[in-house]
Amino acid sequence: MEYRIEKDSMGEMKVPANAYWGAQTQRSYENFKIGTEKMPKEITYAFAILKKAVAQANHRLGKLDERRCAIIGQVCDEVLAGKLDDQFPLAVWQTGSGTQSNMNMNEVVANRGNEIAGEKLLHPNDHVNMSQSSNDTFPTAMHIAAVLETKNKLIPAIERMISELLRLEKENEGIIKTGRTHLQDATPITFSQEISSWRNMLEKSKKMIEMGLTEVAELALGGTAVGTGLNAPAGFAEAAAEEVSKLTGIPFITAENKFHSLTAKDEIVFVHGALKGLAANLMKIANDVRWLASGPRCGLGEIFIPENEPGSSIMPGKVNPTQCEAVTMVAVQVMANDAGIGICASQGNLELNVFMPVMIYEYLQSVRLLADGLDSFREKCVCGIVANKEKMEENLNRSLMLVTGLSPYIGYENAAKTAKKAYAENISLKEACVALGFLTEDKFDEVFHPEAMV
Repeated sequence: MEYRIEKDSMGEMKVPANAYWGAQTQRSYENFKIGTEKMPKEITYAFAILKKAVAQANHRLGKLDERRCAIIGQVCDEVLAGKLDDQFPLAVWQTGSGTQSNMNMNEVVANRGNEIAGEKLLHPNDHVNMSQSSNDTFPTAMHIAAVLETKNKLIPAIERMISELLRLEKENEGIIKTGRTHLQDATPITFSQEISSWRNMLEKSKKMIEMGLTEVAELALGGTAVGTGLNAPAGFAEAAAEEVSKLTGIPFITAENKFHSLTAKDEIVFVHGALKGLAANLMKIANDVRWLASGPRCGLGEIFIPENEPGSSIMPGKVNPTQCEAVTMVAVQVMANDAGIGICASQGNLELNVFMPVMIYEYLQSVRLLADGLDSFREKCVCGIVANKEKMEENLNRSLMLVTGLSPYIGYENAAKTAKKAYAENISLKEACVALGFLTEDKFDEVFHPEAMV
C-alpha cells in the first residue's frame, strides 16, 4: 500500500495515499483496535448535515467566505449520497466525546474539498470546524441522527403495523372467544377487542416516542468546549439550528442551556425509555400471538399464523412461531440497550459526558431493530393471522368462567359452587346449576347468554 505523510499537532503520521482522512483519524484507527463495531453511518450522515449547516451559518455571520462554504457543502452532499462511506473507518470504542469522529469528518471534508478546489483551500480545524468543538458537535450529531432515524424509519413502521391491526380488527368483528387472565379461563371477549389492545399499545408507544423527540430536537451547537460558547460568534447557535432545520425539513432549536447539553444526556434516556416501552409492548403482542397459535393439537390453537419454514431438524412436520421469537429477541436487546444508555447518561462528570459514542450506537441499534422487527413481524406473521372460529367457539363453550354471567341471578357463592361442580364432574354449567337447584332449565336458557358478556 502507498502512503502519504500527514501532520497534526502531535507530529507526522503515515496515512494511506487513497484516503481523504488525515493524521488524527489515522491515530484513532491505529489506537483503538477494539471489537468490530464501527461508528454508525447515521452519525456520519448527521455530521455531514451539521458541517454543511455550520458552514452556512458561519457564512451568514461573516466568518466564512462563500467559496469555502460552497465547497464544504458540496463535500457534505457527497457524504450524504454515500459516495465517501469508506472514508469513515473509526470504532465506536474511541474517545468518549467522539472527538476523533468529529475530526474524521473535518479531515475528509477538508481534503476532499481541497481536491475539488485544486488547491489547499480548507483546513480541517480552522474552516470545517469553525465555531465548533467536538464537545458540542458530537451531541448535536447524536440528536440529529436520533430524530431523523426515529422519524423516518421507526415511526412509519409503527404506523404500518397499526394499519394492519386495524384491518384485522375489522375482519374479526363479532367473533366471541374466551378471555384469559393469569393464563386461566376468564370471561368472554371478542377477538377484535383483543386485537384492539395490541393496536392501542402501538398507538400509545408512538405518541410517547414523538413526545420524547421534541426534547431531542434541542441542539448543543454553540456551546463549544464547556458550554460557554468560546470562539463561536454571537447568533451562531441560533443560525446553525436554523440551517439544520432547513436541510432536514424538521424543526430543530438551539438548547437553552449549553452547559446541560454537554454534560447531561437525559433527552436520549427519555426517548429511549419510550423505545423500551415499545419493546415491552412488542414482547407482549408476540407472546400473545404465539400463545394463541400454540398447538397445532395440544395448545390453545385459536388462531392460525403463516408457516414460514420447517421448525425442527429432528421432528418432521414441526413448524414454529419464528417471527414471534425474532421480535421478542429484538425486545430483549432494546431493553438491554436501555440499561446501557441509562448507565452512560449517569456518567456526565463535571462539564462533559464521555460515554456518547456507545450511547448513540445503542440508540440507533434499537431504532433499527425495532423498525425492521415491526416490518418483519407484520409482513411474515401478523398479516396472515386467521381466527380458528371453531376452536374459539369450542373453548368458549367449555369455559367455566361463563358462570360469572349467572352471579346477578344466583349470587357469587352459588355461582362458585356451580363452577366447581361442573369442573369436578366434567359436566356443563347448565347441568350443574340445575342439579344444584339454583335455576330451572328454562330460566337458565333465558339468562345465560355468553355473547352478551363482551
